[in-house]
Amino acid sequence: LMAAKLPRAASLLLTWLVICVLGYLLASVLLPELYKSVLQLISNVENYYNTISGWVIHLLETYPSMEHWVTQQMNTYYETMETWLQHELLPQATTVMTIVTGGVFGIVTFFGDLLVGVIVSLYFLATKEICVAYARKMACGLCVEKHTYWILRGARKADEIFSGFVRGKLLDSLIIGILCFIGCSVLDFPYTPLVSVVVGVTNVIPFFGPFLGAIPSTFLILLASPIKALYFVIFVLALQQLDGNVIGPKILGDKTGLPSLWVIIAILVGGSFFGLPGMFFGVPVCACMYSAAAFWMESRLRKKELPLTTDAYAEDMPQKAAETAPSPENLDAEKKS
Repeated sequence: LMAAKLPRAASLLLTWLVICVLGYLLASVLLPELYKSVLQLISNVENYYNTISGWVIHLLETYPSMEHWVTQQMNTYYETMETWLQHELLPQATTVMTIVTGGVFGIVTFFGDLLVGVIVSLYFLATKEICVAYARKMACGLCVEKHTYWILRGARKADEIFSGFVRGKLLDSLIIGILCFIGCSVLDFPYTPLVSVVVGVTNVIPFFGPFLGAIPSTFLILLASPIKALYFVIFVLALQQLDGNVIGPKILGDKTGLPSLWVIIAILVGGSFFGLPGMFFGVPVCACMYSAAAFWMESRLRKKELPLTTDAYAEDMPQKAAETAPSPENLDAEKKS
């Protein structure tokens, strides 16, 4: 019994060792650099505003009325953005850095929450088989016997889709964020930590994520150096090609089984109702519904002895249905009788 528990204890220890190392790197390397980038951005807001204003005035100098309206709108947005940066973003960033670098109360609260999280995670990881057995026992006790199999099968399929997609996408985004940080550091782009975090975080959103992260990052670099913004666009395109053709397929494979059209629909519907979390979780939720609908449809087709492949329905009527369907002469005879 003791020998059977040793691999589980070793895996738990290794898991939390990796988490501690990543947490240390986050607190000692990334967060301070990210904080410096935020401070640099806030200190240069006025210069960036003057630069954009100069571009707009130069482009619209032949249209005085439009120039006046655009200038008013820019002034309004500038005041709103400056208020948000000064009163919301900067205090939150300062709070985070205070917790990380030495705030006593913040450290106590943080480590208290961390301790509770560690205990709960250790309990679930050590007893996950027992928890699964209790869930199956509850399903068998509460549901009709003929429905229990389908409930357990659906739960297992949903777990397979969600766990595979969420873990794979988070790992893929972490790798992309690290590669972006290394590439931006080598190429000496401004706001490297901030840009890398934006690209890595938005990459968790399928299909639209690379664009959501690249557009504001490119604009931010454009304000500092237009030529570096062009280089950044080329670098991001190369990075996304690497992700889409090599890293993503290796990690994710075909975890969801969704066609591309349904992926786009899931992202749009999830994003319209629940924002960014909906864009992320909309894909596995839609994949579960798609899998259930496909299984139900295939069961119906098997009962009717019809082909399961979609190619068989490229013609007007599949072969088995054509054989069993009544002829036009018989239909006319039935109508006359």
